[in-house]
Amino acid sequence: MAHTLPSVVLVGRPNVGKSTLFNKLSKTRRAIVTAIPGTTRDVLAQPGDWRGVHFELIDTGGMFGASQDPLHELVLERGKRAILDADLLIFVVDGREGLVPGDHDIAEAVRAANKPAILAINKTDDRRAKAGAVDFFDLGFDPVFEISAEHGEGLGDLLDEVIERLATIPKQTDHPETPSEIGIAIVGRPNAGKSSLVNRLLREERMIVSEMPGTTRDAVDSTLMWHRRQFRIVDTAGIRRPGRVASSGQVESVSVLLARRAIEAADIVCLIVDANAGATDQDATIAGEADKAGRGVIIVANKWDLMKDRGPDFVKDFDEMLRRQLKFLDYAPILHISALSGERTGKVLETIDRVAASRRTRVKTHALNEFVAEITKAHPPASPGRRHVRIMYVAQTGVAPPTFVFFTNVATTFHFSYERFLVNQLRETFGFEGTPIRIHVRRRSDRPTKDGSERHEHPVRGEKREHGKRRS
Repeated sequence: MAHTLPSVVLVGRPNVGKSTLFNKLSKTRRAIVTAIPGTTRDVLAQPGDWRGVHFELIDTGGMFGASQDPLHELVLERGKRAILDADLLIFVVDGREGLVPGDHDIAEAVRAANKPAILAINKTDDRRAKAGAVDFFDLGFDPVFEISAEHGEGLGDLLDEVIERLATIPKQTDHPETPSEIGIAIVGRPNAGKSSLVNRLLREERMIVSEMPGTTRDAVDSTLMWHRRQFRIVDTAGIRRPGRVASSGQVESVSVLLARRAIEAADIVCLIVDANAGATDQDATIAGEADKAGRGVIIVANKWDLMKDRGPDFVKDFDEMLRRQLKFLDYAPILHISALSGERTGKVLETIDRVAASRRTRVKTHALNEFVAEITKAHPPASPGRRHVRIMYVAQTGVAPPTFVFFTNVATTFHFSYERFLVNQLRETFGFEGTPIRIHVRRRSDRPTKDGSERHEHPVRGEKREHGKRRS
């Protein structure tokens, strides 16, 4: 795994406080923290810095020790891989529990990796932990730091040691500039194949994949370079119905919250639908979150390798059914893939790239007003009152999502059917594949100018003049 920044990896047994320490050092709440051992499964990464030194902080699942997690062996495999990829290891132990056999097992794995390592004894705000801290010196690591991740005690000294160790690592660049990224949230119901698709796109087994629903708990970031473009892919926990989430406990409730946050932080949302099951009301709910947030949306029908014997009309019938079930996503392209076999997965990144460009498209004002003149001549807006409604001009006021303000002589709203007509005409004329379009309506006198006044004597010419100033 190549890092543009030196990587600092947290390792330790389940429930020793790695995720709490990760959140504290990275100044985020990315990692889910509960009292349940084995909560963290996947490898989480987040940029960190201390005294001007930048690094990538990585949280691993609990390694060795007692765990009731049926996927613990896969977690262990991911943890070992993270150790081998690390530039520096922080070995976290639990001062309250004292030294246990699992700590010796991890110490051997750390030494075998031949990586620089720091031992951090956590939870030493407890008197019992302070008394037993001396036992951890038997592990043979130097230096040893006593910390409390929960209360932030001792973290400054720990970070001072981190940057001192990192100073000895050759730098690839002094301060690498991060290229503009396209953020992608992979969302869908549990077991639809989200993690399998991420692994296929990354061409490595980064995510834990299992037939057990709810395998992914954290929203896990991975970066990918494709055709000189950088993508940040977030594999989210499967979003279930609220009743099921409530009954499945605290971990999954937080997982769903992180998945929704990932949607809001993304540019593009890939809704993964199990082709065997088709779209459900819950898929529509997830897609609705993305549409409401103004994100680009792509519908990905996974497990298509199982659909090949369904007859020549199946594709058409399947897509029509999806459009009916997700009727407000008529703008979203539909892809048919198999994450397992890799069939057509290359189309996913191609489509993401197109949709990302589409949602940032800006149409010139004169082209928009020519468009308005043409469509309103054939299809003018309805006039509910005595005065005839005329669209005076239109301006694009934003991108991502594309946002347009239609200025009229009297109206402040359009009938929903006419608004839908305008959206469809905008798509047909200017593209906007895969992105929602926002439309606002104002009376001509509502249009503000740069000095805060409300009216232009010559609105069309004034709009062109402002547009020219913005371009210069």
